Amino acid sequence: MENKYDVIVIGSGPGGEGAAMTCAKGGKKVAVCEEFSLVGGSNTHKGTIPSKALRHASQILYDSNRFEGTAYQELLKKTSSVISSQVNLRHGFYTRNGVDLLIGRAKFLNSNSIEVTESNGLKKVYEADAFIIATGSRPYHPPDVDFTHPRIVDSDSLLKIEDNPKTLTIYGAGVIGCEYASIFRGLTVKVNLINTRPQLLAFLDDEIIDALAYHLRENGVLIRHSEEYEKVVPDDTGVTIYLKSNKEIRSEYLLWAQGRTGNSSNIGLEGLNITTDSRGSIPVNEFYQSSVKNIYAVGDVIGYPSLASAAYDQGRFAARHLIYGEKTTLRIEDIPTGIYTIPEISSVGLNERELTEKKIPYEVGHSFFRHLARAQITGRTVGMLKILFHRENFQILGIHCFGYEASEIIHIGQAIMSQQGEGNTLMYFINSTFNYPTMAEAYRVAALNGLNRIEMGRRSGNI
Repeated sequence: MENKYDVIVIGSGPGGEGAAMTCAKGGKKVAVCEEFSLVGGSNTHKGTIPSKALRHASQILYDSNRFEGTAYQELLKKTSSVISSQVNLRHGFYTRNGVDLLIGRAKFLNSNSIEVTESNGLKKVYEADAFIIATGSRPYHPPDVDFTHPRIVDSDSLLKIEDNPKTLTIYGAGVIGCEYASIFRGLTVKVNLINTRPQLLAFLDDEIIDALAYHLRENGVLIRHSEEYEKVVPDDTGVTIYLKSNKEIRSEYLLWAQGRTGNSSNIGLEGLNITTDSRGSIPVNEFYQSSVKNIYAVGDVIGYPSLASAAYDQGRFAARHLIYGEKTTLRIEDIPTGIYTIPEISSVGLNERELTEKKIPYEVGHSFFRHLARAQITGRTVGMLKILFHRENFQILGIHCFGYEASEIIHIGQAIMSQQGEGNTLMYFINSTFNYPTMAEAYRVAALNGLNRIEMGRRSGNI
């Protein structure tokens, strides 16, 4: 039957791609249903790829001190070629692996069939033995904020504004809010960052949080903590956000960056008795099966951790469970955090606050980038690497990095932390020879710094 498949994947973002490629390489007849004509999902068109491309362009301006005269629209043009390259690359994956692309919006008719509505209104029915939902998420919109107004944007529609703002208010100081605060401040846009919580990114190590807040303020971002909006009033020239603390913040645009919602509505889940939570997330078991066993869900549509890297792996693991019955799942605690502020942040493992709460005896090793020859050569001296390790057996408990290419540097530590037993100790970094000069040398410097703290304590009789 032409319209019958072994597996249909709904969504072509990282989770859908990982699932589809795994199923195809497992010999299954596979189709991917994508609502838009270009594959890649929000990750490629609205989220990770465009925002990181914007961030990279902003970083270059920051490094070269060429802020003046460079406008937002110029940066948007730079991202379009990256997006086009990513679309062509990913489309080629499907073509080479014999995966059919069904362009249209999918809706379940029952647990073995979907109806796909194409852009011209034509509806077609497709059947499959199993489905993997990878529809992603979208920015959360509170009902009392008018997102139809052109002056109020979210992280999706921000890429569509057609002028060059001079002032911007960002409501929500999570990862997206902090990243865009860095990007726009790099364009000398005056940025108000409104945080509903008492500190930035509370899941990070406190020392990293303090460093991020310092550098955002140093670059001119005005941060307001513990604030909530009362109402938002847009007009032809800008937006005024009225806060419950009786403050009024005026800017040309308001970027709403307060949470996301899973794309699970209007795809027929109700008829399958699959119930989502208040943020549209689909509940799944540890192998990504929904309450209907032949229907899996992966990526942002199942909620935390909502990372492109995690989604791809979830798609692969779900597909391998579906095909082979493999019981591999994602260890969320092993996933490094990557935050593309300027400077960027990455961490893996526990932070000092968590270790203190768990009453685990630990010590700290620091390496400040300003002391590294490679950082001095490149001029990227802002930042540090921080290793947290057990005082008694030297097991590495957490690694936290702040500075240029932190999200690359972190993977060295991640690899060592993944080793079992004696493979994961501070001594690996002390006894290994690193290329010189490199940023990776920060691990040796931080490890020696931490070991010195232990030895000094022993000599003084405190240990």
